[in-house]
Amino acid sequence: MKILLATHNRHKIDEIREIFADFPIDFLSAADVPNLPEPVEDGDTFEANARKKAVELAQASGMWALADDSGLEVDALGGAPGVHSARYAGEPCNHARNNDKLLAALADVPPEKRTARFRCVAALASPDGDVRTVSGFCPGHIATERHGAAGFGYDPLFIPEGETQTFAELGPEIKNSMSHRGRAMARAKAEWGPLLRSLADA
Repeated sequence: MKILLATHNRHKIDEIREIFADFPIDFLSAADVPNLPEPVEDGDTFEANARKKAVELAQASGMWALADDSGLEVDALGGAPGVHSARYAGEPCNHARNNDKLLAALADVPPEKRTARFRCVAALASPDGDVRTVSGFCPGHIATERHGAAGFGYDPLFIPEGETQTFAELGPEIKNSMSHRGRAMARAKAEWGPLLRSLADA
């Protein structure tokens, strides 16, 4: 069975392929399918964006499509950057500038008030428009400076709850076991597993 992943992000693609490694599914990236539209992520929630991406690409490709939208919510910033996480510092997406802007915004915020969470909503859509969603989140707090070289995005600044190191220091195996995307995809495997296996056997 082939499922189209609604992303060009190699990090996301690798994470999802690893999580579903025990399923008989061939995951294709958006780059593997020519002439796909580029969905505009103009929703005001993670769920709205995930649903839109999955539905548009499923209909355009004629394949089942899996999309996710995720981001960082910082309590001291009223939940920002939220759905704007990838382009928090403006276009185009630049992880270093995003991290710089976040550190500057929290410069006067004490450690006990730097609480945050990564949130992810995943959506699975069929070519005929049927769509279902799951979500996951990972609580933690924001460090006062970057640490670690692994991962991407805000990983050098985010310390998950119960840990003393950032996602960028913990590495992909530990990150996937507790991350917002890992938790959302674990729920996806549990809730969508029977459907995916029946489609793969069809």
